[in-house]
Amino acid sequence: MQSGKYILKILVTGGAGFIGSALIRELLKNTNYEVVNVDALRYAGNLNSLPFAENSKNYCFELCDICDEDQLKIIFKKYEPNVIFHLAAESHVDRSILSPKQFIETNIMGTFNLLNLSLDLWNSRKSESNYFFRFHHISTDEVFGDLGDSDLKFQESSLYRPSSPYAASKASSDHLVRSWGRTYGLPYILTNCSNNYGPYQFPEKLIPQTILNAINGLDIPVYGDGNQIRDWLYVDDHVQALLCAVFQAEQNQNYNIGGNNEIKNIDVVNQICKILDNEVKEKPQSISSFADLISYVTDRPGHDLKYAIDASKIHKELGWTPNENFETGIKKTVLWYLDNQVWWKQILQGTYQEEKK
Repeated sequence: MQSGKYILKILVTGGAGFIGSALIRELLKNTNYEVVNVDALRYAGNLNSLPFAENSKNYCFELCDICDEDQLKIIFKKYEPNVIFHLAAESHVDRSILSPKQFIETNIMGTFNLLNLSLDLWNSRKSESNYFFRFHHISTDEVFGDLGDSDLKFQESSLYRPSSPYAASKASSDHLVRSWGRTYGLPYILTNCSNNYGPYQFPEKLIPQTILNAINGLDIPVYGDGNQIRDWLYVDDHVQALLCAVFQAEQNQNYNIGGNNEIKNIDVVNQICKILDNEVKEKPQSISSFADLISYVTDRPGHDLKYAIDASKIHKELGWTPNENFETGIKKTVLWYLDNQVWWKQILQGTYQEEKK
């Protein structure tokens, strides 16, 4: 998309993370937008997830913590972005239970800083003809809480009932975004997505952890009885939904984004093991199937049983639907991890931490 006489400038917070890097790869591959990646490069941020980005004339990287308001001011003044895709967040539920303070600081105060600077920029430019601006806040279905054993799905109007410190911090940031739109007139888009999976996901999450533990002959931990249900969304489908929402939707809209794949965690793990059984000829010693490595562990506190997304609004209004079902997406994902061992071995060995500093 091009507006008036200028090429749009896109700022992505958390662009070295899982979803952020997928978004930047898509933008650099298929658009001529100028892309600014703002990332603090904490433990899950990895510039190796952006191969060839440094060779692009349309790409810039800024090492910055979104809690650092002064540095953010410099970045906003330097680039004056038209679109902010706000993905930077502390996002691992287990970590939020053990150490919630960082989640409060990053997910709430970091979002506050970005909203204030975005509002200043919007107010300074909104009188210009053909000026386009959106603050796109990417959030999670976990803000809606637990569906339990019901057949319900989360809708855009669902009440917020977060269960974990992580979900509560994201719910807080959602409320901030809506209030900046209502009170100050900031043009925003807010999306709540289901569980993402795909290439370049940090190994602490269920799917990459299962793949990597399996091929390394380690126990595959499954919380409780493994009957927790999640809606699984392939990351590249999510990226297309984000672009669709920010460039096609009216301002101040919110959309749920889901993959229409509601699956029990234990079934996800078993499906991965089945794919690995077919793809990996030499299995670790003492097992006949990778499923032999499954180990049930004590469930985490406050673990929600079920999330399910009703994504009919974005389909009806904007025409978006996911391209991948879980069978196609999970096979692509497993094969990617098998074919890209250099990427994840650097993470497991900690060597990428040295390279990125």
